Amino acid sequence: MRSRTTFSVLLLSAALLVQTFGALAQAPQQFKAQLRIVPIANAAGRNNIDESSSVFATADATATLTGNKLTVNGSFAGFKAAASVAQIRQSVLLGVRGPVLFDLTVTKDTKGSISGTFDLTPEQANLLRNGRMYVQIHNQNTPDGALWGWFLK
Repeated sequence: MRSRTTFSVLLLSAALLVQTFGALAQAPQQFKAQLRIVPIANAAGRNNIDESSSVFATADATATLTGNKLTVNGSFAGFKAAASVAQIRQSVLLGVRGPVLFDLTVTKDTKGSISGTFDLTPEQANLLRNGRMYVQIHNQNTPDGALWGWFLK
């Protein structure tokens, strides 16, 4: 009888450990991005940003990764023209622009919010953890993007 009780206690302990480690593995990870103007020089050496439309604009975003689910929420203000597009993009290196991964929902106004929820592949989750995923917001005067911000811990 005693060995049966010992076995039951061990089994229960093992189940609790598995449950605890499983919960820890799924603990949400938070990343933040501060979006600002990032002038990109064109061939003539001038930046391609219409600064009159975005110089005072700012935005902040938070990304929460729980398992493979990414939830992004943020806000922006200060545009002279209405926001038109918001995207999550992949970066080859921190600070280097790259291709679109996901489209975010964006308020089509001079101030508002951005949001979205996405299922990430393991590779995309690693991009996020390594500072290689960023948010880019466009407005009507800046079709190449007005504000950029990389997600960092």
